[in-house]
Amino acid sequence: MNKALEGITVVAVEQAVAAPYASSRLADAGARVIKIERPEGDFARNYDRLVQGQSAYFVWLNRGKESICLDLTVEEDRTVLDAMVAEADVFIQNLKPGSIEKLGFGSADLRKRFPRLITCDISGFGDGGALSHLKAYDLIVQAETGLCAITGTAHGPARVGVSVCDISAGMTALNAILQALLQRERTGQGTSIQVSLFDAVADWMNVPVLQFDYSAYHTARAGVNHPSLAPYGAYRCADGKDVIFSVQNDREWVNFCTKFLKQPELTRRPGFADNMERLSNRAALDKIIIGVFAQMSSDGAMNELEAAGLAYGRLNRIEDVSQHPHLRRVPVSTPSGEIQVIAPAAIFDGDMAPAFRPVPARGAHSEALRREFGVFSKQQALE
Repeated sequence: MNKALEGITVVAVEQAVAAPYASSRLADAGARVIKIERPEGDFARNYDRLVQGQSAYFVWLNRGKESICLDLTVEEDRTVLDAMVAEADVFIQNLKPGSIEKLGFGSADLRKRFPRLITCDISGFGDGGALSHLKAYDLIVQAETGLCAITGTAHGPARVGVSVCDISAGMTALNAILQALLQRERTGQGTSIQVSLFDAVADWMNVPVLQFDYSAYHTARAGVNHPSLAPYGAYRCADGKDVIFSVQNDREWVNFCTKFLKQPELTRRPGFADNMERLSNRAALDKIIIGVFAQMSSDGAMNELEAAGLAYGRLNRIEDVSQHPHLRRVPVSTPSGEIQVIAPAAIFDGDMAPAFRPVPARGAHSEALRREFGVFSKQQALE
């Protein structure tokens, strides 16, 4: 069992994806995570009912937590939360901008009261600026950051198929919290962290933005082809299956032309000699490549690509991924029974292996936590 964060208490007033992602990884590392839900529960519990009657999002992101339902518009419940925060190491929240301050739990005030506390505020557009007051869900941020503009095909933009803005913000928050915990070990002082979905994905957009800023280069939507490397994409084989392959440098380009296409004269043909030329002449190059792939089975094409020393893969469907030989799964207990979730990416040995504790039912720990952190809890404990 991973005990790296044993003894660390995290209080999370959280909902949806971004904050629950960060807190679930802290829980995997051994932290005690207390999840504050509205009386009706985190609305992510109702995104779908496709995993034994439960939301796929919720069971993925809320294992290992204690759940208490609090109505933070009620003074008694705010008192319970206040008692929790007083004993917490980390406080995470991702409510609508301004909401947590109105309830009396703004990070600036909490940091004054509790100098060792690490606070992490997750929002759509940050604490300042013209859009900071807006709610911001994943698709909105994908659109605002230009991610949709470079995703899709020549026929139009598209949304990335998973909630990358939320997940990126959660990953960024997790990394920042771990840094803050290490810094506190050295200085004894906590810190305030702000993470926005916009900033998290804007960082990922550096390449297309830098290319535009310094060369006025516009990243073209290329479907499953790479927007700035050629050839790199999906090609249909004789058996109707698509194979992805990549050429990333001149050595691979020479190998591809010589060993796979069996057309070594292409390597220095005008228009094909380097990557920027190939991008400008992608249609002509693809016509040649498509003709070769169309005469080969997918297995045959992959064998030939491997022999040429090139990277390749299959354009898998979800049903293929579900049975993928590299897919690792771990069991997690939920209120509706045990499920198998895809394992986190990092693999630790020995005592660093994560503990995948149960997903809580809504308010499953409310009574126990109210006793522990209630106004009279300490007096009652002595009786």
